[in-house]
Parts: sequence; C-alpha cells; structure tokens
Amino acid sequence: MNNYDMESEALKKLSKMAEESGYIKPELYRRYEVKRGLRDLDGKGVLVGLTEIGEVHSYIMDEGEKVSVPGRLIYRGMDIRDIVKGFSEDDRFGFEETAYLLLFGNLPDQNAQKEFLQILSLYERLPEDFTRDVILKAPSKDIMNTLARSVLALYSFDENADDTSMPNVLKQCLKLIACFPSLAVYGYHAFNHYHGDQSLYIHSPRADLSIAENILAMLRPDSSYTKLEAQLLDLALVLHAEHGGGNNSSFVTHVVTSTGTDTYSAIAAAIGALKGPRHGGANIKVVQMFDDMKEKLKNWDDDEEIEHYLTQVLSKNEFDRSGLIYGIGHAVYSISDPRAVILKGYVAQLAQEKGLEDEFNLYAKVENLAPQVIAKFNTMYKTVSANVDFYSGFVYKMLNIPMEMFTPIFAISRIVGWSAHRIEEIANCGKIIRPAYKSVAPRRSYLKMDER
Repeated sequence: MNNYDMESEALKKLSKMAEESGYIKPELYRRYEVKRGLRDLDGKGVLVGLTEIGEVHSYIMDEGEKVSVPGRLIYRGMDIRDIVKGFSEDDRFGFEETAYLLLFGNLPDQNAQKEFLQILSLYERLPEDFTRDVILKAPSKDIMNTLARSVLALYSFDENADDTSMPNVLKQCLKLIACFPSLAVYGYHAFNHYHGDQSLYIHSPRADLSIAENILAMLRPDSSYTKLEAQLLDLALVLHAEHGGGNNSSFVTHVVTSTGTDTYSAIAAAIGALKGPRHGGANIKVVQMFDDMKEKLKNWDDDEEIEHYLTQVLSKNEFDRSGLIYGIGHAVYSISDPRAVILKGYVAQLAQEKGLEDEFNLYAKVENLAPQVIAKFNTMYKTVSANVDFYSGFVYKMLNIPMEMFTPIFAISRIVGWSAHRIEEIANCGKIIRPAYKSVAPRRSYLKMDER
C-alpha cells in the first residue's frame, strides 16, 4: 500500500470514529431544554444582549399570541425605508451616510459628512507594497479567505494594534471600512490572474468617488459604470450594512471582542462567520438555482411549469437536491423582508436598462409562486416570503460582478455593522461571553495501554 492509499484509509477510519464520538442523541437536547442555535422552539431568538444599533421587527404580541407583521429593519431607531427615501430623493449616495449613522448614532449634517468622507479618503489606500507582498502572493481561490488573511496581515502594519482604547479602535475600524473595497477587489484580481489566467490590472481608489463607485471602478478593466449601476450597488450596501446584534457574524464580533482581543482578530472572525453558505453565501445559490431553472424551463411565462420545477426542488429532485428554494424564507422575517421589498423596485429599473426584463419577470413569478408551492408541499410550514438574497444576487449579476465577489461585497457593507457592534461591546465593558455547555458524557476509568 502506497502512502496515498494508507493516508486515505487512515482518514476514512479516523473520520468515522470522530463523527461517532461527536454525535449527541437528539433527545438529550430536549431533555435538558437546550436552545439549539440560541432559538426557542417557536423560532424566537434567545435574548443574550442589548443593542441600540439595529433592530429587526417581524411580529407583534396580541393577547399572548405571536402575530406576524410585514418586516421592518431599523438603524439607530430609524426605519430603513425612510433612510433610503431620504438620500434617494436628494439624488445622493447613501452608504457613507448610513455608516456614520450606525457608528455614531445620528445622521451627519453637511459639515460632519464632509469631514467623515475626508477621513475615509485618507484611509482608503493600503500600506505601501501591501498589495504586492500580501494579496498577490499565494492568492486564494476564495476571496473571503483572502479578505480575512489581509485583515490579519494589517495587524503587522499597525504600531498600536493591541490598543483597545476607544479612539484607537475607532481609527482601526474606520481604516478597515475605507480599505475593505481594495482588499476584496484586489483579492479577486489576484485570483482571476493566477487561477483564471486572466490579465492583471490594479486600479487605485479615487477620493472623489463613493465607495460603491470605487468598487465598480476598481473591478472593471475600463473603470466605467453608469449612474444607475452605482446607485443600485450603493443601495445594496446600505441594506446589508446591519441586521441587529443577533445575526451570526455580528454576534461573533461581540463574542470575540468580549475577550479583549484586537480589532483585526475580531473582524477576521466575523469574516469567517459571514463566509458560511448559511449566512453570507446564500445569494450565490439563488443565482445558480435560477440558471438551472432557465435552462430547464421551456416557457418562462408558464406558471404551471414554474410550479412543477419548484415542487421538484422541494422534493429534492431538482437543482442541488437540498430541498430548498433559495432566497425564499428567513429566520426572522415571514410576511416580508423590507430589504427585498426596497431592492425589488430598483432592480426593475436596472433590468430594463440591461434588457433583462424577461429574467426579472421570472424572478417576480417565482417570488409569488414559491410561497404557495411551499404551503402546498408542507401545510405546517410558516408563512414565507422572498429575502434580500433573492434579488441581491440578480443585482450583482446585472452589474457584471463575478460570483466570487458576491459575499465579499456583503462584507464590504457589513464591516460597518461589525465595527459598530465592536465599539458597543467595548463601550459597555461587558463580561467575556461564555455560555454554558452541559457535558452528557458518561464517567469512565482510564485504562492502561495493555488493558485496552
């Protein structure tokens, strides 16, 4: 047996042993009333902290009964719909204004906005030779890994990396917010060059452009984009910037920050959480599902044919055989996800500009039909609706953003929320977050080697 076969057989045997040793009987979770996933049986999250940054509202209590209502997303007490309406009516980009609100608790006036933008422009360029020595060397096939590694590498360029005083942490967070677009885009170009055998080009960020504009300008070979394209990407960044302290990556930020560690370690951990397909990678699955659907449907306007495909997906006979209609349903929202509602209106405009009305109409049909199909398939299932991932992937596709960049763009947005939650955790001098795990292993005696 050669070394490869020996390794394979050994790992097969050891992995089976590891899986068996890690398995815990489901009835034990019920016996000890363990809130798996930190959620009650009715899906309500277990209260583990307080925040003033973001709020997700999806139900009311009526005479002790939980009643679902149209979803609302609230940043610092302000409804996201009002925030979007405000900067849209003024024909302004809104992500930087939203970042200021989430970080400092109030909307900036003109002077504060100007000062904030100037600070971000000072921080958007990476340290000298960082791109060459860190990003272009050993490029990863996954841009989220590149992003996490780059964030950890920035620790070495910070003379006060372990200083957790508020002024220093804020400075670190602002630097990360400003340079995340470059880290992600350059990471993609490195991947595309070394793993895709494509031309390598590196465009520097421009101080006179918004973050959304800079992403498009740095990503595209000719740096060109339309106003509507930049506006829609800016909107997507606003909608993804924060989602309450209970979302997985923001909670990770609180947990890691509570240990007293540095900013770079905390944010790298959050990136690792967001990378997971159950969190930040869902919109990729939506696009892939629709690509499969478009290939197999004979008539995109035939409701019966679409319903049949969706039923087959639920039956694990189509697409990835997972039984999931991606982009439909959410852990918190049931009647509607406000982010999807807002995004849909703008998506229609871009689809018209790109000549993709037929594809947009297919998305709209699936949005309407999927909840009905799910209700027929499982009568016990709660009310479901399209979530933000349903349309965000379509947006990125229309913007010619490569699929490898979908989740990194989420991170470029959510770094604002993570920063706000890190600051909030430090400001409140909380205890180290350490929930309880009960051991259910039976007691055993140690056996000497010749007795085993």
